[in-house]
Amino acid sequence: MRAALTVLHRWFGLTAAVFLFISGATGALISWDHELDAWLNPRLFKADSAGVPQDALHLAQEYERRHPDLQISWLPLAVEPGEALNIRVEPRPDKAGGKAKDPGFNQVALDPVSGAEQAQRDWGVISLSRENLLPFLYKLHYSMHLPDVGGIETGIWLMGLIAIVWIVDCGVALWLSFPKLASWRKSFAFRWRQGGYKLNFDLHRSGGVWLWLLVLIIAITSVSMNLQLQVVRPLINQLSPLSASPWDGRSFRAEDDPAQPRVSREQVLAAARAEAARRGWHLPAGGIFYSPQADVYGVGFYEPGQDHGDGGLGNAWLHYEGSDGRFAGASVPGEGSAGDIFMQAQFPLHSGRIAGLPGRILVSLLGLAIASFSVTGIVIWARKRRARLAKTHQPASRASGVGAELGTSQ
Repeated sequence: MRAALTVLHRWFGLTAAVFLFISGATGALISWDHELDAWLNPRLFKADSAGVPQDALHLAQEYERRHPDLQISWLPLAVEPGEALNIRVEPRPDKAGGKAKDPGFNQVALDPVSGAEQAQRDWGVISLSRENLLPFLYKLHYSMHLPDVGGIETGIWLMGLIAIVWIVDCGVALWLSFPKLASWRKSFAFRWRQGGYKLNFDLHRSGGVWLWLLVLIIAITSVSMNLQLQVVRPLINQLSPLSASPWDGRSFRAEDDPAQPRVSREQVLAAARAEAARRGWHLPAGGIFYSPQADVYGVGFYEPGQDHGDGGLGNAWLHYEGSDGRFAGASVPGEGSAGDIFMQAQFPLHSGRIAGLPGRILVSLLGLAIASFSVTGIVIWARKRRARLAKTHQPASRASGVGAELGTSQ
């Protein structure tokens, strides 16, 4: 059995090594994507003007009036002093009934004081330019930038399936790491002084043992990030019934065939604020989004600058139908069934934000460790492969030598 598991571990490692190396290395960076992005692209994140910011809803109305072919899909309702108002935009449905036209950008920075457009970019485009570097790495992390095929997000599916096999391999790797229970201490040790191949082996095996639980959490949450609707929610729902989600059973429209809401963001925001007051929430409405693919609004409640949900299970959200403004569900951290709380914890765990700044540091270091496991694993495989090839060729070499000796004696 051990031999079979060794082969399984070897071939999974070789198959997934490149993907896990890229995901680990990019994960170490995108733990700080907002900070690095703001440093690289100050005009996208810092306001040009000083003064009292205008009302975000008014700025949104003015922007859409200037760009009647666009609709704002994400709007922060307040910004910290000196910060730009960073909005997301998508095309409106084509009035002539054709496909909606891609404007060539989806993110815009507005000066919150003057309302002027400071900068724009196409978030997620394949580019290593200064303005696109962090979004490129972020999307590379979970999709490898593979194109959609027939409406299927192939990159997201691929990385989700790799993560499923990764979970299985975590169990296999732990089993292989303890060949003899009597000498279990060796599986935790590092031969620092001997260096070379022995240290490389220990970094792969012992490093994996020390970090096993954390790596397993990253693998599980990776599946949840990529295959939440397709795999994770249906599975968890069998174990612990989940509360209704606005995304359950909903058909999603193509990006070039977006919906347009029949109720305004102002109406939705008023309903959300009233519902929050009824629930006794004291945090302000911090941002509102509209999904043209799902025809759903979402309103998040948090203080300015806390939209990333650092600490705990994140922010509370209320959802509404874009067609008629009906309440479509809530996501409230810490509330619901065990399954609900499990689902709420997936992104905070994966990003480390559940533990605030220390958690982000830990996840960043863990990303580097995962990338290193791919490298050390390939080194181990290459070393053993050379040894196997040497053994295979050795008998042939000896036979040739014997034949030569016989020929000489004759």
